[in-house]
Amino acid sequence: MSKRRARPWLVNDGLWLRIEPLLPSPPPGRQRPGRKPVLEDRRVLCGILFVLYTGIQWEWLPQELGFGSGMTRWRRLRDWNAAGVWRRLHEVLLDELRAADRLDLSRGDRQHPRPGAQWRPKTGRSPVGRGRPGSKHHVICDATGIPLAITLTGGNRNDIAQLIPLLAAIPRVRGRRGRLRQRPEEVCADRGYDHDGYRRQIRARGTKPVIARRGTAHDSGLGTKRWVIEQTIALLHWFGRLRIRWETRDDIHEAFLKLACSLICWRRLHSTLR
Repeated sequence: MSKRRARPWLVNDGLWLRIEPLLPSPPPGRQRPGRKPVLEDRRVLCGILFVLYTGIQWEWLPQELGFGSGMTRWRRLRDWNAAGVWRRLHEVLLDELRAADRLDLSRGDRQHPRPGAQWRPKTGRSPVGRGRPGSKHHVICDATGIPLAITLTGGNRNDIAQLIPLLAAIPRVRGRRGRLRQRPEEVCADRGYDHDGYRRQIRARGTKPVIARRGTAHDSGLGTKRWVIEQTIALLHWFGRLRIRWETRDDIHEAFLKLACSLICWRRLHSTLR
């Protein structure tokens, strides 16, 4: 990496201003359990981002970076995820993107299998990995590729089983006057989601299903819309820690997924603010 290029794991002031109010405050005085934290939260977050970007193991985190020990970063990631920090950060950034007219709630749904995770929570035999254990990332995004929601399941779970949970997981997006937006206008998906029963459920939610039929030609034109979700998946798996699931606990891997979605939203918002 060039020395002139900023290290992506260093939290800039704009992102920190949005994260700091969401962090849980420690109990006051004697009610605080254990020792007083030595490192400030911002440096702890830099260490978490270093692991997310590089995919390095927690215990191999270089001490010369000044981010502390890997287990300290792991505990803070666990606690912040349990407090809902990453979920609320994602919602805040989505609100700002809508206020800046950069959010287009219309389409996108896709899954992608991830290897690793030796029979840990939310794993299963991967159909594309010769039966080895793995997990799936299920993503739904807007028409421009901004991730709206993401879920984690075992590698043997059917794609279509996460279609309705993904739609339900889309947060209510603020940022403008009037009704809060939560429903996309339409949902585009490939042949793996071809089921009339799910089409009826999508229509009942006030959303138009645009799902490819099995047996139709591959040049039917749906790919002109669905390439956006492929781009979003590529951006997610650009983070080294998400290419292979190493975490035993599913909540830690889900914390990385939510944090990665927030970082993608922040990049889009930061380019708009500049």
